[in-house]
Amino acid sequence: MTVQAPSSVVMIRPNRFHPNPETATDNRFQSTPDLTVDEVAANACAEFDGAVARLQDEGVGVHVFQDERDDTPDAVFPNNWFSTHPGGHVAIYPMFVPSRRRERRSDVIEMLKAEYRVQAVTDYSGLEPDGMALEGTGAMVIDHIGRIAYVARSHRADPILLERFCTNFGYEPMVFAAVDESGAPVYHTNVIMTIGTHFAMVSLDMIENAPRRLEIAERLAEPGRDVIDLTHHQIAEFAGNAIELSTPAGLMTAMSSRALAALDKRQIALIERSTRIVPLDIPTIESAGGSVRCMIAGLHLAKRNTNIEKSL
Repeated sequence: MTVQAPSSVVMIRPNRFHPNPETATDNRFQSTPDLTVDEVAANACAEFDGAVARLQDEGVGVHVFQDERDDTPDAVFPNNWFSTHPGGHVAIYPMFVPSRRRERRSDVIEMLKAEYRVQAVTDYSGLEPDGMALEGTGAMVIDHIGRIAYVARSHRADPILLERFCTNFGYEPMVFAAVDESGAPVYHTNVIMTIGTHFAMVSLDMIENAPRRLEIAERLAEPGRDVIDLTHHQIAEFAGNAIELSTPAGLMTAMSSRALAALDKRQIALIERSTRIVPLDIPTIESAGGSVRCMIAGLHLAKRNTNIEKSL
């Protein structure tokens, strides 16, 4: 496992999945499938199971939890309510809309404590009554190598809470304004930016301030990364919503089939200089406005050696 690319992940199998009307107010990536409610839910489960199987075939450790609720349509996107960090640190986040607050679950955190070396859990969710939200690694795209948290300004990334998180966890905040072609703010940073070990993808055109745009490109490139500039169209196809993972065969980058189809040959070649691309078919899940990165909560934690601990 590299510091940027975890080898194990948490994924939540959806129950009553559907595009969430509560989040549609600022999520321009959502769409309405021409299917019945039951068909949408069934398709999402099938896509989820296929994605898990593909990741496991590649050697990724996947901890699957089943969503049991009927009122958590976005539960399949767990990276928004918790994150993990090298050194044994876990954060739990406040969410912007009420339905997403119901996604938090103690059994996931207890599993992390039991199977990984967790030193501290910092819970910011109590700040929701104060109107503060910071939606995890959706709102923040974290460079674990450079210790930078990249954040597009939005309702889902409170600036005061961001500063508190960065102080507590030791990251430099890199905040910027990002908008789509219509001028609407980007709801989550991870739909326009992916950071791997040796490459990064970002839509520089969507960053409004030109000096900030240049600074971000330079900071992403500092560790020797190839910086791949994505177009508005490629962002709309979820090309920015990918995640690099570690496997026994080396680094891999998981993205949706739709995202891969939007990349050109040069961009694919740059990614494949250091990692192989593994496409996942999740068209129904993408109708909720998130893609592969949103489905995967990476575990940047050291695994416990339970055999040794039991013998002691």
